[in-house]
Amino acid sequence: MRAEVGDLLHVRGRTVGTHERQGEVLEVRGENGAPPYLIRFDDGHESLLFPGTDCVVEHHTP
Repeated sequence: MRAEVGDLLHVRGRTVGTHERQGEVLEVRGENGAPPYLIRFDDGHESLLFPGTDCVVEHHTP
């Protein structure tokens, strides 16, 4: 997985009834766009994230 600052990260719910979360990539701490990523989720929570298979990157187009 590769991401850049400004991309959106979608984290799908892993269980029934769990909603998808979406956040903006604020910082890329790995090399060449690799994880971990500092993410600000829609609710304002910020977290350092090592995305799993339940995550999808939506690349930002200026």
